[in-house]
Amino acid sequence: MSSFDTGLIPFYTTQFSTNLEALLQQEGSMLRGLVAEGSYTGKMASPINQIGAVSFKAPAGRFAPLDQNQTDQLYRRWIFPQFKELQQLIDTFDKLQTIVDPTSGYATGAAYAAGREWDDIIIKEATATAKLGQDAANLTDEAFNTTASTSGGCQVVSTFGSGSTATGLTVDKLIEAKRVLRHSHVNLDREEATVVAGSTQESDLLKQAQVTSRDFNPQDKPVLTDGKVVRFMGFNIKYSERITQTTVGSVRGVIAFVKSGMHLGIWKEVSSDVDRRIDLSGRPWQLYSEIGFGATRTQQFKVIQILCADTAGADITP
Repeated sequence: MSSFDTGLIPFYTTQFSTNLEALLQQEGSMLRGLVAEGSYTGKMASPINQIGAVSFKAPAGRFAPLDQNQTDQLYRRWIFPQFKELQQLIDTFDKLQTIVDPTSGYATGAAYAAGREWDDIIIKEATATAKLGQDAANLTDEAFNTTASTSGGCQVVSTFGSGSTATGLTVDKLIEAKRVLRHSHVNLDREEATVVAGSTQESDLLKQAQVTSRDFNPQDKPVLTDGKVVRFMGFNIKYSERITQTTVGSVRGVIAFVKSGMHLGIWKEVSSDVDRRIDLSGRPWQLYSEIGFGATRTQQFKVIQILCADTAGADITP
């Protein structure tokens, strides 16, 4: 006899999966470790002191007075921190209704978000206006040099190598970026350079014979690794969907830099605390996370922007 026949109330159960999966997102930082880094306190910090070049010259004559020849160019770059917080509430009732404990998933999500913040500030400050001066009271602005590379600037234009038509990321553009770095006395024998590009630029590279053909690439140093272009022409290639389009729907500003060309300042590593919110109904748990960070471009010509045609559509975040 069934419970329906006897008038008994059946007890239903709901089975929850024990698997916790994060929605699609960039999982942490892809660029930290590829730039210079330091830890700081206070309202601002100068990560590096810089002086201009000096030159030898012939003596004025036998027993002539010494002619002082030293640079009076002393520069300091400045970083200003920004602090951000993330508060996540975990309902006690929700925890009682599911087998899986979401707390660890929330903490992982906070760590992922912190990594994206670091990448965003590195990408932004690569071509932003930098602050420099001998002391904090006398700061001047240094705008990114957007003059075309063929005219002595730091920007490889979108039409480079094609005449008047904007193109994607091409081998010619990478060669030009490397030329500008080398021409500006960036020591590429001492420092490896990194190119940060998006998925469309990866697609651009995979369509070019110089990148994919075995005729151009020795067997002992292949360009492709599992179908990915990870290194080419001495550049480490990193992919990020967080480079925004400089002209929406048409051009994306890929960046190339050496490690000493960008500096990430950490005022506070990501930290999280869990406590009970007894002032709210259900007394939920609270996961509170905070970070403090800043970044700057350290020198002109240590960062190059490569403009690339990109019609892949709207940017996807996070």
